[in-house]
Amino acid sequence: MRHLPYIAILATLFISCQHKQNDFEVQKELKYCEQQARKTLAQIPNDSLFPRSISKGKTNWDYVDRADWTSGFWPGILWNLYQYTGDKLFKIKADSATRELASNAYTASFDHDLGFMLYNSFGNGYRVTKDSSYKKVLLAAADSLATLFNPTIGTILSWPSMVKKMNWPHNTIIDNMMNLELLFWAAKNGGGQKLYDIAVKHALTTMKNQFRPDYSNYHVVVYDTTTGRVIKRITHQGYSDSSMWARGQAWAIYGFTMVYRETHEQKFLDFAQKVANVYLQRLPKDLIPYWDFNAPDIPNAPRDASAAAVTASALLELSTYVGEKRQSENYFDKAIAMLKELSSSKYQSREKNDAFLLHSTGNMPIHGEVDVPIIYADYYYLEALLRLKEIENTHKLKF
Repeated sequence: MRHLPYIAILATLFISCQHKQNDFEVQKELKYCEQQARKTLAQIPNDSLFPRSISKGKTNWDYVDRADWTSGFWPGILWNLYQYTGDKLFKIKADSATRELASNAYTASFDHDLGFMLYNSFGNGYRVTKDSSYKKVLLAAADSLATLFNPTIGTILSWPSMVKKMNWPHNTIIDNMMNLELLFWAAKNGGGQKLYDIAVKHALTTMKNQFRPDYSNYHVVVYDTTTGRVIKRITHQGYSDSSMWARGQAWAIYGFTMVYRETHEQKFLDFAQKVANVYLQRLPKDLIPYWDFNAPDIPNAPRDASAAAVTASALLELSTYVGEKRQSENYFDKAIAMLKELSSSKYQSREKNDAFLLHSTGNMPIHGEVDVPIIYADYYYLEALLRLKEIENTHKLKF
């Protein structure tokens, strides 16, 4: 699990003796994830295929190749399970799956998702093993991602394919906040100040242009490449251009929390709280969002467990940075409540299939992966559990 040291240092500042986990047993849920992952390992045809989602009525995964934006999540899961269990089987399989993705770092940058692909795989691998060959790939990937940065606009081009397909001269999607982590890591590990500056500028420009007055975000902002001005703000996966797409808001909460961690600039911490607060204020009682907060068929709209998992992991981290005790505890408590619900029989796959979680929604407007297990939901669910485990361990040492 990446970024645990900051939790070990900061968790004791805010967790009081009153914060007991009650009936939530994180160790039990981690064991469940381990058991489910072993099922997938027994089924996966070879290491060049990566689980993405499970279609309705199926028990096994549908697989993608290395070029898919989700390819890094499965190796990341394996690395995190290796760290948790110490079982060398997970290390062997993680290494093999990770190395299958190496060529993505040396291909002319075709997408902003190099962070998802390579930081979740090679990044977790390097954190656990310190293998120098992983570091080399990560630095190459960061350099490739940086080629998509437009200094006139101040953001990374998210989808090069949409320039011609949709006549979007320079498009930036909120998901891209997640891929800045690769640049920050590279800047600290030999890549140079330029990568840090690109990541910060992207975050600042996104903060300025991609949010409404209530701090909900637009999925896509399209820019003029000559002047840098905003042409339009639209959605691609949300209900409408003016709606709050659940996973997009989750990416924003996670992304700006991470940017604060890397920069220690108060404005990013303040902003992370604002985008988190509007999300929390509009959640249903069980804290698992509908795929879009403005979906017209609520309460019958599909849920998105992936957005809940991303947010739970982000809130655990965010709670360690917030100085105001009540707010810090609110974020922590909400994260626990989300994890409890995701760990219930309603959302866990158990005997139904090989995934960790049910009821995620990928791309509702095109009816893609609606109300099914999706690999990134599993990745962030496991990440959140491991973050909580580290916090619990620190809590026990403190009290």
